[in-house]
Amino acid sequence: MPRGRYSLHDPHDHTPLGQEHFQCATGPSGWRYVSQITTPSGDHSGSVDLALDELGRPIRLELHASSWQVRGVALDGVTWVRTDPTGEHAQEGNVAAHSFTGGSPAFLIATSRLLRVASRAPATRVRLVALTPPVLAPRTLDQSWALIGTESHATDNEPLVVQNYQVGEVDTGEQHPVHIAGDVVLAAPGIELEELESPPSRFS
Repeated sequence: MPRGRYSLHDPHDHTPLGQEHFQCATGPSGWRYVSQITTPSGDHSGSVDLALDELGRPIRLELHASSWQVRGVALDGVTWVRTDPTGEHAQEGNVAAHSFTGGSPAFLIATSRLLRVASRAPATRVRLVALTPPVLAPRTLDQSWALIGTESHATDNEPLVVQNYQVGEVDTGEQHPVHIAGDVVLAAPGIELEELESPPSRFS
């Protein structure tokens, strides 16, 4: 069960945004990721609880950020309920999309599992609902994912297999690399893996 810490920063000006302390695990029914997010000063600022089925679809999502809360699931596309800070006005949403995305590294793992793109295959397009801090307002976007290569690195135990993706934003044409090993993001825009207490899990 991998457990560790990511540092989060603005991908454009590298302003520190905080830390994400996480643990995740694979199982016969899929994958689960839970984390607590802190500000650069160490104050609690949010949390992530994401569970995927064996096909990579979100069967449960719960996000917290700045008193906002979103609960979501893959149902008729993706469906969610967003609750305001007062807790009085819950808003439901539904979009014909494949999954969710957001500021957490968990969503990169989720999208890679959902797509399972083959190395050197043409880019695969995916529609996602983005839920980003601090207010978790939903925004639908399209991305393209291409697996541009796989590397194997020797370790004290077994080889560490790293998948290198090129992810493109369809509306802007911006592209960026994402490096994933098992169920851990090694590096991506705005994300750096700082600590890892055990090796990444391998998906079957």
